[in-house]
Amino acid sequence: MIKCVFRIAFVALLLTPQIAPAQNPAAVQGALQDTRQNTPGQFDFYVLSLSWSPSFCAEAAERNRERSAGPQCGPRPYSFVVHGLWPQYDKGFPEYCKVPAPRLYRGIVSAMLDLMPAPHLIFNEWDKHGTCSGLSPQAYFDTVRKARAAVKIPPEYIDLKQLLSVTPGAAADAFIKANPGLTAGAIAIGCDKKRLTEVRLCLTKDLQFHDCAEIAKRSCRRDQLLMPPVRGG
Repeated sequence: MIKCVFRIAFVALLLTPQIAPAQNPAAVQGALQDTRQNTPGQFDFYVLSLSWSPSFCAEAAERNRERSAGPQCGPRPYSFVVHGLWPQYDKGFPEYCKVPAPRLYRGIVSAMLDLMPAPHLIFNEWDKHGTCSGLSPQAYFDTVRKARAAVKIPPEYIDLKQLLSVTPGAAADAFIKANPGLTAGAIAIGCDKKRLTEVRLCLTKDLQFHDCAEIAKRSCRRDQLLMPPVRGG
């Protein structure tokens, strides 16, 4: 009798639908990441992000935190400044590839202030993005400088004297016109609710313009954007 009950229970167990264990969200996300995730030097291209400094300072003033915005919002006029040079995968991007990050010497920081006028920004960009380049601190910031030199700012934006209303498409076209080889597939315009905030350009590892569909498709889609004038304008 006991054997009979055991057999019935065993058969019932076999016939019971098996419920798959719940998937770990982190594991699913990991499966979607590039297999090279966070390996220094292993990436596909760069994004050079140029921030429109007057928009940054206008937003800081509106939030009453202009002083905390640092020297970028001081008396010296800035137009486009380097926000960062970011290693990218064709889908996704690495970040914080070395923790703790190799030391960034003050001399490098001081030398970069003409392009990136905020020391905390320079330190943050090295920790988050520069460590993924596979380069030393000096070599990475040399590359930042070379990337910035590879891009020409449209002449109408160099010393903007008055508030300008512009469409995202017109801003992109101005950069394309000023930079032979740059296409609409290699640039994205960033914005907040009313202002143009940055321009992102995709570059190969040897700093040639590079189409990047994932970046370009996230370009701002607002009808009109404001570009505050350069300070002193």
